[in-house]
Amino acid sequence: MRLALILVTAFLAGLLGAGWVRHYALRRRLLDVPNDRSSHTRPTPRGGGLAIALTVLLVIAWTGISGELEWSVVSAILPSLFLVGLIGWLDDHFEIDILWRACTYLVAAGWFVWLMGGIPVMMLGAFTWKTGIWNIPLLVLGLAWLTNLYNFMDGADALAGLQAVLAGIAGAVLFWLQGAESLSFLAAVTAAAAAGFLVWNWPPARIFMGDVGSCFLGFLFGCLAVLGETMSGLPALLWLILLGVFVWDATCTLFLRMLRGETWYAAHRSHAYQRLLQLGWSHGRVALAFLLYNLLILWPLTIWAYYYPDYLLVSVISGMVITVFTWGMVQLQYSRLKGAVA
Repeated sequence: MRLALILVTAFLAGLLGAGWVRHYALRRRLLDVPNDRSSHTRPTPRGGGLAIALTVLLVIAWTGISGELEWSVVSAILPSLFLVGLIGWLDDHFEIDILWRACTYLVAAGWFVWLMGGIPVMMLGAFTWKTGIWNIPLLVLGLAWLTNLYNFMDGADALAGLQAVLAGIAGAVLFWLQGAESLSFLAAVTAAAAAGFLVWNWPPARIFMGDVGSCFLGFLFGCLAVLGETMSGLPALLWLILLGVFVWDATCTLFLRMLRGETWYAAHRSHAYQRLLQLGWSHGRVALAFLLYNLLILWPLTIWAYYYPDYLLVSVISGMVITVFTWGMVQLQYSRLKGAVA
Protein backbone atom coordinates (compact mmCIF):
# COMPACT_ATOMS: atom_id res chain seq x y z
CA MET A 1 0.00 0.00 0.00
CA ARG A 2 2.82 2.40 0.92
CA LEU A 3 4.68 1.65 -2.32
CA ALA A 4 1.54 2.16 -4.40
CA LEU A 5 0.91 5.51 -2.72
CA ILE A 6 4.47 6.66 -3.38
CA LEU A 7 4.31 5.61 -7.04
CA VAL A 8 0.99 7.42 -7.52
CA THR A 9 2.55 10.48 -5.93
CA ALA A 10 5.55 10.23 -8.27
CA PHE A 11 3.21 9.92 -11.25
CA LEU A 12 1.27 13.00 -10.16
CA ALA A 13 4.53 14.87 -9.57
CA GLY A 14 5.59 14.10 -13.13
CA LEU A 15 2.17 15.02 -14.49
CA LEU A 16 1.55 18.22 -12.53
CA GLY A 17 5.20 19.25 -12.59
CA ALA A 18 5.38 19.00 -16.38
CA GLY A 19 2.16 21.00 -16.60
CA TRP A 20 3.68 23.74 -14.44
CA VAL A 21 6.88 23.77 -16.50
CA ARG A 22 4.79 24.06 -19.66
CA HIS A 23 3.07 27.15 -18.23
CA TYR A 24 6.46 28.56 -17.19
CA ALA A 25 8.04 27.81 -20.59
CA LEU A 26 5.21 29.48 -22.49
CA ARG A 27 5.46 32.54 -20.28
CA ARG A 28 9.26 32.71 -20.68
CA ARG A 29 9.11 31.86 -24.41
CA LEU A 30 11.23 28.78 -23.72
CA LEU A 31 10.29 27.11 -26.99
CA ASP A 32 11.77 24.73 -29.52
CA VAL A 33 11.09 26.54 -32.79
CA PRO A 34 11.01 24.24 -35.85
CA ASN A 35 13.86 24.49 -38.35
CA ASP A 36 15.13 22.38 -41.24
CA ARG A 37 16.67 19.89 -38.79
CA SER A 38 13.63 19.52 -36.53
CA SER A 39 11.19 16.63 -36.39
CA HIS A 40 8.31 18.79 -35.19
CA THR A 41 6.28 21.40 -37.07
CA ARG A 42 5.17 23.90 -34.43
CA PRO A 43 6.86 25.82 -31.59
CA THR A 44 6.74 23.62 -28.49
CA PRO A 45 7.72 24.35 -24.87
CA ARG A 46 10.72 22.44 -23.53
CA GLY A 47 12.07 21.55 -20.11
CA GLY A 48 9.29 19.23 -18.96
CA GLY A 49 11.86 16.70 -17.79
CA LEU A 50 12.50 18.99 -14.81
CA ALA A 51 9.50 17.34 -13.15
CA ILE A 52 11.13 13.90 -13.48
CA ALA A 53 14.51 15.15 -12.27
CA LEU A 54 13.17 16.90 -9.17
CA THR A 55 10.99 13.92 -8.26
CA VAL A 56 13.89 11.48 -8.48
CA LEU A 57 16.28 13.80 -6.62
CA LEU A 58 13.80 14.25 -3.76
CA VAL A 59 13.24 10.50 -3.53
CA ILE A 60 16.98 9.81 -3.41
CA ALA A 61 17.40 12.39 -0.65
CA TRP A 62 14.48 10.90 1.26
CA THR A 63 15.80 7.33 0.99
CA GLY A 64 19.14 8.55 2.30
CA ILE A 65 17.61 10.37 5.26
CA SER A 66 15.36 7.42 6.08
CA GLY A 67 18.28 5.00 5.88
CA GLU A 68 16.75 2.92 3.08
CA LEU A 69 19.72 3.77 0.86
CA GLU A 70 23.25 3.89 2.24
CA TRP A 71 24.51 7.43 2.66
CA SER A 72 27.72 6.56 0.83
CA VAL A 73 25.58 5.84 -2.25
CA VAL A 74 23.46 8.95 -1.79
CA SER A 75 26.54 11.17 -1.46
CA ALA A 76 27.83 9.75 -4.76
CA ILE A 77 24.70 9.81 -6.88
CA LEU A 78 22.76 12.83 -5.57
CA PRO A 79 25.35 15.58 -6.31
CA SER A 80 26.19 13.99 -9.67
CA LEU A 81 22.58 13.85 -10.80
CA PHE A 82 21.93 17.36 -9.52
CA LEU A 83 24.89 18.68 -11.52
CA VAL A 84 23.74 16.96 -14.73
CA GLY A 85 20.18 18.19 -14.23
CA LEU A 86 21.35 21.73 -13.49
CA ILE A 87 23.52 22.06 -16.60
CA GLY A 88 20.62 20.63 -18.62
CA TRP A 89 18.18 23.17 -17.20
CA LEU A 90 20.64 26.00 -17.93
CA ASP A 91 21.15 24.68 -21.45
CA ASP A 92 17.40 24.66 -22.02
CA HIS A 93 17.47 28.36 -21.18
CA PHE A 94 20.76 29.65 -22.56
CA GLU A 95 22.19 26.99 -24.92
CA ILE A 96 25.42 26.24 -23.08
CA ASP A 97 28.45 25.44 -25.26
CA ILE A 98 28.92 21.70 -25.82
CA LEU A 99 32.43 21.81 -24.34
CA TRP A 100 31.11 23.05 -20.99
CA ARG A 101 28.35 20.47 -21.00
CA ALA A 102 30.77 17.65 -21.82
CA CYS A 103 33.11 18.74 -19.03
CA THR A 104 30.18 18.82 -16.62
CA TYR A 105 29.15 15.27 -17.54
CA LEU A 106 32.71 14.05 -17.06
CA VAL A 107 33.00 15.75 -13.67
CA ALA A 108 29.66 14.30 -12.55
CA ALA A 109 30.60 10.85 -13.80
CA GLY A 110 34.04 11.08 -12.20
CA TRP A 111 32.56 12.02 -8.83
CA PHE A 112 30.08 9.15 -8.89
CA VAL A 113 32.48 6.48 -10.15
CA TRP A 114 35.30 7.53 -7.83
CA LEU A 115 33.14 7.46 -4.69
CA MET A 116 31.50 4.16 -5.66
CA GLY A 117 34.82 2.56 -6.57
CA GLY A 118 33.61 1.69 -10.07
CA ILE A 119 33.20 -1.94 -11.09
CA PRO A 120 36.55 -3.66 -10.37
CA VAL A 121 35.11 -7.04 -11.39
CA MET A 122 32.44 -7.11 -14.12
CA MET A 123 30.19 -10.08 -14.80
CA LEU A 124 30.28 -11.21 -18.43
CA GLY A 125 28.11 -14.27 -18.18
CA ALA A 126 30.10 -17.48 -17.94
CA PHE A 127 33.19 -15.59 -16.78
CA THR A 128 34.20 -12.32 -15.13
CA TRP A 129 36.50 -9.50 -16.17
CA LYS A 130 38.90 -7.88 -13.71
CA THR A 131 38.84 -4.39 -15.16
CA GLY A 132 42.02 -3.23 -13.43
CA ILE A 133 43.31 0.21 -14.39
CA TRP A 134 40.62 0.51 -17.09
CA ASN A 135 37.88 0.47 -14.47
CA ILE A 136 37.51 4.17 -13.66
CA PRO A 137 38.17 5.83 -17.06
CA LEU A 138 35.95 3.40 -18.98
CA LEU A 139 33.04 3.92 -16.63
CA VAL A 140 33.44 7.70 -16.62
CA LEU A 141 33.46 7.81 -20.42
CA GLY A 142 30.60 5.33 -20.57
CA LEU A 143 28.43 7.42 -18.25
CA ALA A 144 29.21 10.60 -20.17
CA TRP A 145 28.37 8.89 -23.48
CA LEU A 146 25.11 7.44 -22.14
CA THR A 147 24.16 10.92 -20.96
CA ASN A 148 24.81 12.37 -24.40
CA LEU A 149 23.19 9.59 -26.39
CA TYR A 150 19.98 9.76 -24.38
CA ASN A 151 19.89 13.45 -25.24
CA PHE A 152 20.54 12.69 -28.92
CA MET A 153 17.62 10.27 -28.98
CA ASP A 154 15.18 12.78 -27.53
CA GLY A 155 13.96 14.03 -30.89
CA ALA A 156 10.54 12.45 -31.41
CA ASP A 157 7.38 12.73 -29.35
CA ALA A 158 7.19 10.23 -26.45
CA LEU A 159 10.43 8.40 -27.33
CA ALA A 160 12.65 9.44 -24.41
CA GLY A 161 9.77 9.32 -21.93
CA LEU A 162 8.69 5.90 -23.12
CA GLN A 163 12.25 4.61 -22.83
CA ALA A 164 12.37 5.86 -19.23
CA VAL A 165 9.10 4.09 -18.40
CA LEU A 166 10.17 0.82 -20.00
CA ALA A 167 13.70 0.80 -18.57
CA GLY A 168 12.40 1.90 -15.17
CA ILE A 169 9.82 -0.88 -14.98
CA ALA A 170 12.25 -3.55 -16.17
CA GLY A 171 14.96 -2.30 -13.83
CA ALA A 172 12.55 -2.25 -10.89
CA VAL A 173 11.56 -5.88 -11.50
CA LEU A 174 15.15 -7.06 -11.95
CA PHE A 175 16.35 -5.29 -8.82
CA TRP A 176 13.42 -6.70 -6.87
CA LEU A 177 14.27 -10.22 -8.02
CA GLN A 178 17.84 -9.58 -6.82
CA GLY A 179 16.62 -8.40 -3.44
CA ALA A 180 17.87 -4.84 -4.00
CA GLU A 181 14.73 -3.13 -2.72
CA SER A 182 16.14 0.40 -2.57
CA LEU A 183 17.32 0.29 -6.20
CA SER A 184 14.05 -1.32 -7.28
CA PHE A 185 12.19 1.49 -5.56
CA LEU A 186 14.30 4.15 -7.29
CA ALA A 187 13.77 2.59 -10.73
CA ALA A 188 10.02 2.30 -10.13
CA VAL A 189 9.77 5.95 -9.06
CA THR A 190 11.64 6.97 -12.20
CA ALA A 191 9.16 5.03 -14.34
CA ALA A 192 6.18 6.54 -12.51
CA ALA A 193 7.42 10.12 -12.83
CA ALA A 194 8.26 9.57 -16.52
CA ALA A 195 4.77 8.16 -17.09
CA GLY A 196 3.29 11.34 -15.64
CA PHE A 197 5.41 13.45 -17.97
CA LEU A 198 4.47 11.19 -20.87
CA VAL A 199 0.85 12.33 -20.62
CA TRP A 200 2.01 15.73 -21.87
CA ASN A 201 4.63 14.38 -24.26
CA TRP A 202 2.53 11.78 -26.07
CA PRO A 203 1.96 12.68 -29.76
CA PRO A 204 1.21 15.39 -30.50
CA ALA A 205 3.56 16.57 -27.75
CA ARG A 206 2.50 19.62 -25.74
CA ILE A 207 5.93 19.90 -24.10
CA PHE A 208 9.36 18.42 -24.73
CA MET A 209 11.62 16.84 -22.15
CA GLY A 210 14.57 19.13 -22.75
CA ASP A 211 18.17 18.53 -21.71
CA VAL A 212 17.22 18.74 -18.05
CA GLY A 213 15.27 15.51 -18.48
CA SER A 214 17.04 13.58 -21.22
CA CYS A 215 20.59 14.06 -19.90
CA PHE A 216 19.42 13.42 -16.35
CA LEU A 217 17.78 10.12 -17.33
CA GLY A 218 20.74 8.94 -19.37
CA PHE A 219 23.07 9.57 -16.46
CA LEU A 220 20.62 8.02 -13.97
CA PHE A 221 20.31 4.74 -15.88
CA GLY A 222 24.08 4.56 -16.13
CA CYS A 223 24.33 5.00 -12.37
CA LEU A 224 21.71 2.30 -11.81
CA ALA A 225 23.73 -0.07 -14.00
CA VAL A 226 26.85 0.53 -11.89
CA LEU A 227 24.97 0.29 -8.59
CA GLY A 228 23.20 -2.87 -9.71
CA GLU A 229 26.46 -4.66 -10.44
CA THR A 230 28.24 -3.52 -7.26
CA MET A 231 25.35 -3.66 -4.77
CA SER A 232 23.16 -6.51 -5.93
CA GLY A 233 25.10 -8.57 -8.46
CA LEU A 234 22.79 -7.55 -11.32
CA PRO A 235 25.04 -7.44 -14.42
CA ALA A 236 25.51 -3.91 -15.73
CA LEU A 237 25.51 -5.30 -19.28
CA LEU A 238 21.80 -6.04 -18.96
CA TRP A 239 21.22 -2.30 -19.40
CA LEU A 240 22.84 -2.49 -22.82
CA ILE A 241 19.88 -4.66 -23.79
CA LEU A 242 17.21 -2.59 -22.02
CA LEU A 243 18.53 0.64 -23.57
CA GLY A 244 19.51 -1.09 -26.80
CA VAL A 245 17.62 1.09 -29.28
CA PHE A 246 19.00 4.29 -27.78
CA VAL A 247 22.54 2.94 -27.42
CA TRP A 248 22.96 1.49 -30.89
CA ASP A 249 20.96 4.03 -32.89
CA ALA A 250 22.98 6.86 -31.34
CA THR A 251 26.33 5.05 -31.58
CA CYS A 252 25.92 3.84 -35.17
CA THR A 253 24.66 7.24 -36.30
CA LEU A 254 27.64 8.91 -34.62
CA PHE A 255 30.12 6.66 -36.42
CA LEU A 256 28.33 7.14 -39.73
CA ARG A 257 28.49 10.92 -39.40
CA MET A 258 32.16 10.78 -38.46
CA LEU A 259 32.92 8.58 -41.49
CA ARG A 260 31.18 11.15 -43.68
CA GLY A 261 33.31 13.93 -42.21
CA GLU A 262 30.30 15.65 -40.65
CA THR A 263 30.33 17.57 -37.38
CA TRP A 264 29.04 14.74 -35.20
CA TYR A 265 27.76 16.90 -32.34
CA ALA A 266 25.86 19.35 -34.55
CA ALA A 267 22.06 19.15 -34.79
CA HIS A 268 20.91 16.72 -37.48
CA ARG A 269 18.13 14.39 -38.56
CA SER A 270 20.00 11.19 -39.37
CA HIS A 271 19.05 8.88 -36.49
CA ALA A 272 16.96 5.90 -37.53
CA TYR A 273 13.90 7.16 -35.69
CA GLN A 274 14.25 10.49 -37.52
CA ARG A 275 14.58 8.66 -40.83
CA LEU A 276 11.30 6.89 -40.10
CA LEU A 277 9.63 10.27 -39.61
CA GLN A 278 11.12 11.44 -42.91
CA LEU A 279 9.77 8.30 -44.56
CA GLY A 280 6.28 9.41 -43.58
CA TRP A 281 5.77 7.68 -40.25
CA SER A 282 3.87 9.64 -37.64
CA HIS A 283 5.34 10.30 -34.19
CA GLY A 284 2.69 8.00 -32.74
CA ARG A 285 3.62 5.17 -35.09
CA VAL A 286 7.33 5.54 -34.25
CA ALA A 287 6.52 5.45 -30.52
CA LEU A 288 4.35 2.36 -30.96
CA ALA A 289 7.05 0.59 -33.00
CA PHE A 290 9.58 1.45 -30.30
CA LEU A 291 7.27 0.05 -27.62
CA LEU A 292 6.71 -3.21 -29.49
CA TYR A 293 10.41 -3.58 -30.30
CA ASN A 294 11.22 -3.39 -26.60
CA LEU A 295 8.43 -5.71 -25.46
CA LEU A 296 8.88 -8.34 -28.18
CA ILE A 297 12.67 -8.35 -28.67
CA LEU A 298 14.68 -6.55 -26.00
CA TRP A 299 12.69 -7.58 -22.94
CA PRO A 300 12.72 -11.32 -23.87
CA LEU A 301 16.49 -11.10 -24.42
CA THR A 302 16.87 -9.45 -21.02
CA ILE A 303 14.77 -12.14 -19.32
CA TRP A 304 16.79 -14.87 -21.04
CA ALA A 305 20.06 -13.28 -19.93
CA TYR A 306 18.83 -12.88 -16.36
CA TYR A 307 17.65 -16.46 -15.88
CA TYR A 308 20.47 -17.97 -17.92
CA PRO A 309 23.44 -15.76 -16.94
CA ASP A 310 25.95 -17.91 -18.82
CA TYR A 311 24.36 -16.53 -22.00
CA LEU A 312 24.64 -12.88 -20.97
CA LEU A 313 27.13 -11.97 -23.68
CA VAL A 314 25.13 -13.91 -26.27
CA SER A 315 22.03 -11.91 -25.32
CA VAL A 316 23.86 -8.58 -25.43
CA ILE A 317 25.43 -9.35 -28.80
CA SER A 318 22.10 -10.64 -30.16
CA GLY A 319 20.36 -7.44 -29.11
CA MET A 320 23.14 -5.39 -30.69
CA VAL A 321 23.11 -7.31 -33.97
CA ILE A 322 19.32 -7.20 -34.35
CA THR A 323 19.16 -3.50 -33.48
CA VAL A 324 22.09 -2.51 -35.71
CA PHE A 325 20.59 -4.52 -38.58
CA THR A 326 17.26 -2.75 -38.10
CA TRP A 327 19.07 0.60 -37.97
CA GLY A 328 20.86 -0.25 -41.21
CA MET A 329 17.65 -1.26 -42.98
CA VAL A 330 15.98 2.00 -42.03
CA GLN A 331 18.97 4.01 -43.24
CA LEU A 332 19.05 2.02 -46.49
CA GLN A 333 15.35 2.54 -47.07
CA TYR A 334 15.77 6.28 -46.57
CA SER A 335 18.76 6.38 -48.95
CA ARG A 336 16.76 4.58 -51.63
CA LEU A 337 13.85 6.98 -51.26
CA LYS A 338 16.18 9.97 -51.37
CA GLY A 339 17.87 8.57 -54.46
CA ALA A 340 14.52 7.93 -56.15
CA VAL A 341 13.35 11.46 -55.44
CA ALA A 342 16.62 12.94 -56.72
